[in-house]
Amino acid sequence: AIGVTRLAGHQTAAESWGTGRAVSRIPRAPGSGTHRAGQGAFGNMCRGGRMFAPTKTWRRWHRKVAKGQKRYAVASALAASAVPALVMGRGHRVSQVPELPLVLSAAAGGVTKTGAALKMLAAVGAVEDVARAKASKKVRAGKGKMRNRRYVTRRGPLVVFKDEAGLQKAVRNLPGVDTCHVDRLNLLQLAPGGHLGRFVVWTRSAVEALGAMYGEGGKFEVPRSVMATSDLSRLINSDEVQSVVHAPRPGHPGKTQRRNPLRSAAAMAELNPAAASAKVQIAGTKNKGQKAVGKAFYQRMVAESGYDNEDCTNFATWLDAPVVVKLGPGSD
Repeated sequence: AIGVTRLAGHQTAAESWGTGRAVSRIPRAPGSGTHRAGQGAFGNMCRGGRMFAPTKTWRRWHRKVAKGQKRYAVASALAASAVPALVMGRGHRVSQVPELPLVLSAAAGGVTKTGAALKMLAAVGAVEDVARAKASKKVRAGKGKMRNRRYVTRRGPLVVFKDEAGLQKAVRNLPGVDTCHVDRLNLLQLAPGGHLGRFVVWTRSAVEALGAMYGEGGKFEVPRSVMATSDLSRLINSDEVQSVVHAPRPGHPGKTQRRNPLRSAAAMAELNPAAASAKVQIAGTKNKGQKAVGKAFYQRMVAESGYDNEDCTNFATWLDAPVVVKLGPGSD
């Protein structure tokens, strides 16, 4: 858990100057005669102020992960450590390594001195990665250099052992080299920073124990893909599949788009052959007298549209209403 102190950024008797002084209303440090006097305080935008939303120790810092997921992640990281492209993508120097994964013989268990361990790594081509880690030591950027973590280095090889306790002590002082027991494989060591492809150096006993752990009947069986071959085009065009698939039928009508009968007269005629005659009949049932009245109404409206005179008499006549005469001011 991480949490800043409760008093951080508030250890001053700052007060706001209020309005009317042409400055912001942020609390300001008291006093005079010093640079600190009058400086903003308390706010997260102020020098020496508290952070925004100070962290508390009771925050939910950690998340529970299912055991199967964690074991699956470790198995995936182990598989990635055997792929040269991923290992080189992480920046490891493995050009002199004869093969990946790199397994040491049983004689590695007798190594107890750091000098002997360095010679052993040089014999298998892994010392180049150790030199890279050693040369990468530099001062950390940021305030971590003030908090007992001044230097940072790149990650070198990871030595996984089982019963070789002497080998663990021999390589632990080499820069960038980490050690891990095969029964306690750590995802943070197998994939530092979330990047797969750590350069792992195995002992023979560790590899033998790994097969019992992740093999059939072990504590975790690696999930298998449902399809042995994921190339679908190759599967479909294979002789085994094509020998049992029916040949395409000649003259088979293709799928056509359905037409909307409310928009297409031809589609409506297929569904209802009497639709066309019904439409004509509906159009002819309109009263001819109604058409004449409407036509006369339109002609009168056009003829009497100029009603910009004083009393609009012709407009009142068009409405068949009594004529209303507007009287001027002072008239009876």
